[in-house]
Amino acid sequence: MNILVVGDAARYEELQQKGLGSHRVRWVQNLDIVTLPGSFDLVIDLVLDDALHHAAVYAKAAAVPVLAGLAKTSLSDLMHAYAFSYGFNIIACNWLPGFINRPVTETAILDEEQKPVLESLMQQLGWQYALVQDSVGMVTPRVVSMIINEAYYTTEAGTATREDIDTAMKLGTNYPYGPFEWAQHIGIKHVYDILTAVHTATGDERYRVCSLLQQEAQKQ
Repeated sequence: MNILVVGDAARYEELQQKGLGSHRVRWVQNLDIVTLPGSFDLVIDLVLDDALHHAAVYAKAAAVPVLAGLAKTSLSDLMHAYAFSYGFNIIACNWLPGFINRPVTETAILDEEQKPVLESLMQQLGWQYALVQDSVGMVTPRVVSMIINEAYYTTEAGTATREDIDTAMKLGTNYPYGPFEWAQHIGIKHVYDILTAVHTATGDERYRVCSLLQQEAQKQ
């Protein structure tokens, strides 16, 4: 396949660690310099979450499937925000930093017609994937962000230090990282955005952002 990858250097490097096989790849940080559909068979947009205007470009090139980083909003909300009059070609993926090169890629689709497209793409890329419901925060980003938020509340209350919390979580749950280590891998601003989006969408107080976390995110 001829693949266009859109995103920053750090996430592109993580995608390369995941592997793109022998496919022909063009990497750009700015989608504006590319004309779609051109000669591309697939777009991997690692940053759609933070560049939603890209969806307007993809809406005009419905023949080209897009594996898009989309955890801060839902596919249904995206479809309603942009005019996809010739078919919806975006498949949500968890492309947050720290999750890209995981063995199983978390994905979501808008309707059943996208299932064979997703299956074919993943076979060609040689990737394993898990299909989850289309919702803000997906599953793993939502859960990990909530754990990080609770860790911030614990620190804010003076119950334990960050180092102690990380150590306790790794030893007690066999997690690869503690909450604050996860926050560094993902980026505290991304964590804040996920929590804010899920809290807005659900009204669930479990996702209300800790003031300490908010303060650190606003410094980014």
